[in-house]
Amino acid sequence: MDTEPIKVTTPKTKNFSFVDSIRCISMIGIVLEHCGVVPPNHYSRQFENIVESSIIQSFKFSTIAFFLIGGFLINHKFDEYTPFQYLKNRFKKTIKPWLFWIFMLIMLSVLDRYIAHSRGSEMGLIGSNFFLYFVETFTRIVLISPYWFILNFLICITILLLFKKHLYNLWFGLVLALFSLFYSVNIYQGWIATTHTTAIFGFVFYLWLGVYFNEYYDKIMNIIKATSWFMILLLALATFWIAVGESTYLNSIGIKDAYNTLRFSNIIYSLVMFALLLKVGSLNWLQRNLRPRETTFGIYLIHVIIIDRGLPLIFQPLKLNFLELSIWQNTGILLIRFLVTYMLSFFLARAIGKTKVKWMVGN
Repeated sequence: MDTEPIKVTTPKTKNFSFVDSIRCISMIGIVLEHCGVVPPNHYSRQFENIVESSIIQSFKFSTIAFFLIGGFLINHKFDEYTPFQYLKNRFKKTIKPWLFWIFMLIMLSVLDRYIAHSRGSEMGLIGSNFFLYFVETFTRIVLISPYWFILNFLICITILLLFKKHLYNLWFGLVLALFSLFYSVNIYQGWIATTHTTAIFGFVFYLWLGVYFNEYYDKIMNIIKATSWFMILLLALATFWIAVGESTYLNSIGIKDAYNTLRFSNIIYSLVMFALLLKVGSLNWLQRNLRPRETTFGIYLIHVIIIDRGLPLIFQPLKLNFLELSIWQNTGILLIRFLVTYMLSFFLARAIGKTKVKWMVGN
C-alpha cells in the first residue's frame, strides 16, 4: 500500500485528487476489519453468520484498493528514478517508521510482562532468554500482524522493478493474475497454508493493475464515466452478495480462512468497488477533515499498537465474554473499538506529523 505523500498532479497535469479519498475510505475499512472480537463462523445460527459475513464483506475491498492505488501512484516514479534510487527513497519513508513502530510494540509487550511479573506472574521466555524472545516476537509481528502488508507491498514493488521492461505487457499482467488466482483456488484445495504471509505473490497483480490504470487513465475513466450509476451500483450490490455467499459457503464446509481477501468473489467485488469509488471521485469534505495524505500511513502504523496494547486496557476491566454475546452486541462493540482505534490513531498521527519526528508517520 502506498504510504508516500503525493501531489495531486503529475507531469501530465491530470488531477488525481480522488486518490486521497480512496485511500481514506480503504484505511477506514482496514481498521474496522482489525477491530473484530470473535473468531469467524462463531455463531450457531445461520442468520447470525450471514450478518457477520455481511459486516466483514462491506469493507473487504480495502486491501486490494490500496494496492491498486499504490500501483497508480508509482507509475511515473518508475520513470523518474532508477530502481536503486526508488527503493532507497522507500526505505527512508516506509521501512524506517515501520521498524520504529514494530520495536515500539515489542517494548510495550516487554513492559506489560514486567508489570505482570511484579504482580506475581511468571516472566517466561523474557526472563530466561531475552534475545530469543525478541527474535521470536519480531518475527511473529512481521509475519502475522498487519505490519506484514508493508513488507509485502515493498516486495511487490521490487518484483515490478525487476520486470520493469515488461510493465505494460498484458502477458506479464496475465502471469501475475494467475499467481493471484492460484491463491483463490488454494482456499478450497489447501495446497499451502492460506495465511496472508504465504500469499507473498498474490497482490503483485493489483499493484501492476494500478500501474496499468495510470498509463491508460483517460480510456479507463471514459468507460467508468459512460457506465450509468444504476449499472455500477447494481454490480456493486450483486458482487457484494455473491462474496457474502462464498464466505458463507466456505464457513459451512469448515474452511477456516473463509474471509480471505483473495477469494475470487472478493476480487471481483473489490474491482467493482474501486470503479464505484472512481466514479464518485474526490470527496473534498473527507479530505479536508480526515487529512488522508498526511495521516494514512501513520494511522496504519499506530492502529496496530492501539488494538494490541490499548484496547485491552479498556475492555479487560469490563470482563466481557464476547463468545457469549449476540451478533448485535458484538457488532456494537466492534463499532466502539473501531471509533476508539481510528480516532486515537488519527490524532496521534496528526500530532506526530506536526513535530520534528514526523518521519515516524512517513512524513
